[in-house]
Amino acid sequence: MRLCILFFSLLAGLPFLSFQQPGTSIRLRSESLPFTPKEFYIATVLDQRQESGPVARLALLPGKSPQPVDLEGGAANSFRYFINQGLKQNQELRPVAMRINKCQVRETASGNRINGQFTFMVSFVLLGKNHVSDETSSPLTEYQGSASYTRPLGQMAVVEQVIRQSLVASLRNLNDYMNRESGKNEKLAKSLNVTFIDDTRITNDDTVHYNPARKLIWADFQAKPRRGSHYAAEVFTSFAYEGKSSVKNGVIQLNLTAKAYMLKTSSWGQPDARNAYALNHEQRHFDIVKIIVERFKRKINPDSLTLEDYNSITQYQFIESFREMNRMQTQYDNETNHSLNQAVQERWNQKIDAELRSFGVIK
Repeated sequence: MRLCILFFSLLAGLPFLSFQQPGTSIRLRSESLPFTPKEFYIATVLDQRQESGPVARLALLPGKSPQPVDLEGGAANSFRYFINQGLKQNQELRPVAMRINKCQVRETASGNRINGQFTFMVSFVLLGKNHVSDETSSPLTEYQGSASYTRPLGQMAVVEQVIRQSLVASLRNLNDYMNRESGKNEKLAKSLNVTFIDDTRITNDDTVHYNPARKLIWADFQAKPRRGSHYAAEVFTSFAYEGKSSVKNGVIQLNLTAKAYMLKTSSWGQPDARNAYALNHEQRHFDIVKIIVERFKRKINPDSLTLEDYNSITQYQFIESFREMNRMQTQYDNETNHSLNQAVQERWNQKIDAELRSFGVIK
């Protein structure tokens, strides 16, 4: 969020703020902020200005060039002290880092009147699990402000005031953002739920979706037999998933659809081999895909995922499951000798049925 504040002030009545010599620091006046954060605390303040050094160049003496003056202890320490003094910090809440991107006061003299220009920009970052600004951090919001002022020579209170007011405004802006976004922003979610749906549609197109009530039939094998192949049949099976997430009341709802499928136009069977025994062998290839899908579904749960990285973890587990499927399919064909070993084929039939039963796919 980008905000701009603009002040035009003649502050002759403000109290005198003394700078005894060039280099004297600016001390921010402590104040109790009029709000209590319920979603965050400021864990650290980082000075990330491109122009390092004192924040201000102030016209301190008649006829002299503006002199460098810094916040007491430096910008980061000064802001950190002010926040810890004025803002209730509950470290059970989300840790947020304030990054100072710009904090600059520049003054010019015109007789006994001093014209000042203040520019200010800070950004806020949700810290990762180690509470440091690292690759697990998530940008939240930013605040920009500016202030123009005119003051009499020697009366310096306005300098501290514009810096302090902008700092308070940035913290109020962050508080409003966190209150508004905490229930619906994925970055601020506190927990995660996973729901799987199986795509068991029975359709008339090129795809057969796995459904225990819809076994493969030879009419599904629509491709021409591969020339030169000595196999009786070949079935193209695979699996995929798709999903979407939403956030409700601070909880990520991850809704995934699992798809075990067979492609008709990529599967074929030799005309003289289209019997029940050969069809069962191909069906078992399809059953193995379903077993892998069920194993994959059980790997994707709130305990195995993180709020920051659940998507990439799910993708990784999908790739690992895909490799597992290929290994199991190869093992199945090797051990059954592509269905020629009938005794081993029967053992695989029983093994596959037992695992499908354990997952509740069949009774």
